[in-house]
Amino acid sequence: MRAIGLGSIVMAFLLPLASWAADGPSCTASATEKKLSGAAKTSFMKKCEKDATAACDAAAVEKKIFGAAKNSFTKKCVKDAVGAPA
Repeated sequence: MRAIGLGSIVMAFLLPLASWAADGPSCTASATEKKLSGAAKTSFMKKCEKDATAACDAAAVEKKIFGAAKNSFTKKCVKDAVGAPA
């Protein structure tokens, strides 16, 4: 019972925090807006994902999220920041 309660608490904190990355345009949306294609788009997406990972890691540390919860938070945060492939 205790594990279920702890998991619920962790998820209650993770879901709202991970949505901060969705506030701005995603990497995919930005690449489309800039009409990037080919190598330029690939390079832009790699840099954007790298920057998003760094920002999400920093946000996790700032929010004092560590361990498996940090990994989950960062994965969701980066996925939201990168956006769906076009």
